[in-house]
Amino acid sequence: MSGILDGKRILITGVLMESSIAFHAAKIAQEQGAEIILTAFPRPTLTERIAKKLPKPTKVIELDVTNEEHLGRLEDVVRAELGGLDGLLHSIGFAPQDALGGNFLNTPFESVATAMHVSAYSLKSLTMACLPLMPEEQGGSVVGMTFDAQFAWPQYDWMGPAKAALEATNRYLARDLGPRNIRCNLISAGPLGSMAAKSIPGFGELAKVWDTRSPLAWDMTDPEPAGRGVVALLSDFFPKTTGEIIHVDGGVHMMGA
Repeated sequence: MSGILDGKRILITGVLMESSIAFHAAKIAQEQGAEIILTAFPRPTLTERIAKKLPKPTKVIELDVTNEEHLGRLEDVVRAELGGLDGLLHSIGFAPQDALGGNFLNTPFESVATAMHVSAYSLKSLTMACLPLMPEEQGGSVVGMTFDAQFAWPQYDWMGPAKAALEATNRYLARDLGPRNIRCNLISAGPLGSMAAKSIPGFGELAKVWDTRSPLAWDMTDPEPAGRGVVALLSDFFPKTTGEIIHVDGGVHMMGA
């Protein structure tokens, strides 16, 4: 039986733990017929260990999305491994500790700039580094991960504006890359017990929102629904969907007070 990603070549960032959305996206992508390549930073050896739990062996390459040298060599490395790309998953976000956990009013600009660079601008940087790998006549799919930026969440602080910038960046990429038949969309997932979540002081307070507001039962230990959403957007099942944010959050995004 064929899979929805048969013949697709996908680059996936952000595989840090078996509990991460990126890991489950990679696993499902392989199960659905894709060839994948993983990127990692700052510890490729950690991703290499986690990658051994995937259904098939895959190459892991070091990639710091704020490093122009790393971005510059990405095309050659991926072309040598896969020949080209049909899609990519941007699952990257970071803010210094002083930009999180209730410190919004006191965060220095240097920390804000780091959060914006890594969490938002890198979507454009990574996409442009991969653009030559996506033939213009064929196009491709760019998928990123957000956390609904229309609200001010407890403890999330400057990652909120960074995600808002990410969402805006996605729309502008969708506008400018549409003529090349490249779709750009985001998955907005509910809170999960990932490494990124654990880096947010007071994350439990934020997660409690889902206990009372989610119409569908939300399991913080299950990243697979979000991983399935990623794979669906990487497939050809949404050929005319771009600039969109797909919510995989149990329905919290549409609930009133």
